[in-house]
Amino acid sequence: MKQLPAVTKWTPLGFMIGLLLAPAVHADQYSDAASKWVNDEFTPSTLNKDEQLKEMAWFTNAAKPFRGMEIKVVSETITTHEYESKVLAKAFEELTGIKVTHDLIQEGDVVEKLQTEMQSNRSIYDAYINDSDLIGTHFRYGKVFPISDYIESEGKDITLPTLDLDDFIGLSFTTGPDGKIYQLPDQQFANLYWFRADWFARDDLKAKFKGIYGYELGVPVNWSAYEDIAEFFSVHVKEIDGERVYGHMDYGKKDPSLGWRFTDAWFSMAGAGDKGIPNGVPVDEWGIRVDGCSPVGSSVERGGATNGPAAVFATTKYVDWLRDFAPPEAQGMTFSEAGPVPAQGSIAQQIFWYTAFTADMTKPGLAVVNTDGTPKWRMAPSPRGPYWEDGMKLGYQDTGSWTLMQSTEPKRRMAAWLYAQFTVAKTVSLKKTLVGLTPIRESDINSQAMTDVAPKLGGLVEFYRSPARVQWTPTGTNVPDYPKLAQLWWQFIAEAANGEKTPQEALNGLAAAQDKVLRRLERANVQGECGPKLNKPRDADYWLNLPGAPKAKLQNEKPKGQTINYDALLEEWKSAM
Repeated sequence: MKQLPAVTKWTPLGFMIGLLLAPAVHADQYSDAASKWVNDEFTPSTLNKDEQLKEMAWFTNAAKPFRGMEIKVVSETITTHEYESKVLAKAFEELTGIKVTHDLIQEGDVVEKLQTEMQSNRSIYDAYINDSDLIGTHFRYGKVFPISDYIESEGKDITLPTLDLDDFIGLSFTTGPDGKIYQLPDQQFANLYWFRADWFARDDLKAKFKGIYGYELGVPVNWSAYEDIAEFFSVHVKEIDGERVYGHMDYGKKDPSLGWRFTDAWFSMAGAGDKGIPNGVPVDEWGIRVDGCSPVGSSVERGGATNGPAAVFATTKYVDWLRDFAPPEAQGMTFSEAGPVPAQGSIAQQIFWYTAFTADMTKPGLAVVNTDGTPKWRMAPSPRGPYWEDGMKLGYQDTGSWTLMQSTEPKRRMAAWLYAQFTVAKTVSLKKTLVGLTPIRESDINSQAMTDVAPKLGGLVEFYRSPARVQWTPTGTNVPDYPKLAQLWWQFIAEAANGEKTPQEALNGLAAAQDKVLRRLERANVQGECGPKLNKPRDADYWLNLPGAPKAKLQNEKPKGQTINYDALLEEWKSAM
């Protein structure tokens, strides 16, 4: 018969000894977890080991009032957020005793959940990672607890001393006209130009291109050169190593992702808006004009540029290039379906390519990766359209950011704020950047670790170290209700993409629809002094003859193509640092 273990007799002295020992046991548990994660996972870091352990100890101590809680947060599904959901949430629980369910859903679903919470004032998630594109929405509706207010009030005692807000490269994108920081950047990526550097370097292709177009094959500086290169590979080259190749890649299916294709920010690349960084003033890249902080119109007749000549030109090029130079199946693809296509090896260039695809574009064995792990491709600044002027934004940069809601129960919001800070803390941020390649901290970008991986990332590190990066910005504060307005774009753009309407007709419909939403918001009077106050319609020529956007139609929308050697481009970046 197996002998049972002796039962310790309960005594008051034994109970007191247990109470005294419990904190030491817990302290060992959490400090052991910190050592394990710092040594095994959170390396490299811009902090040394002692600094990392000290930062982790702060989280353990700050979380004491919240141990045993379970919280829920949400983000879109990209590599960076997968790392947070699978790795960082587990590490946070072991370090703090707070269990986090980090849901991953589609970007449109994140916006829908957020919109539902704003309308109902009932908490769905304890914190959101949503794009800073909603900055105009957040600062007008008052449903968000601004981060800068939070850390001076409710979150004062649970704000990480080493958070170092000045180290975040996207903080200007999450700051409202009132100077308040509404969201905390968690990841960011840009839409850049992508091209097959190995093909562009071939002497036979270079000679053939120059013979046809009269200038060098290289990184296109303007849309004219991009169009020439697209035609060159699709029409004149056609095959490389026995495989059909194309000079352009895009997507055209009627789907919400078609809207992102334009709001992220196709018109800005053509030059449709006004000068101004991070966004055009008074007319932004959506074509929305503001007077002070109040939106006053989207259509040309109200001083906007959504259906102006530059926007029509940009949309026409989108339609023409998709039809003439992209694979036939691209017309029926969505964003997620089209994204992996360049990695398959048949695409020569792509004018609109998100750097979020970098991790997936560098996997060993891909047709676009050399045997030594270096890419056959490179990324570079987007070419600019004929309406673009110095001082304008040149493209889009996604900045997914932590957002705290007023409707969240305070204790749950506090626990979520701890987790949000953990996912961007210096202890973990460099490793997260190396996994997802969506950098948020200046210190991480300039680290030795990033220098070491730069040769395998096709220009990503060089871009983010370059002062040029400031010309790539998210949707700005001119857009007063991102959820309501963004959903209009894909429906009207699809009419042009499928040939149902001309680009002018489709954009006339979009501009009118945006004006209608602005009018409803004005009548509802729910956005305070910065809410819409629409201009009365005037003859389009009145606005087109004034300086700035909306801009009158150019007599020549295709100037001579201009290219630059990629190595020379890198030198320009480095000399400007």
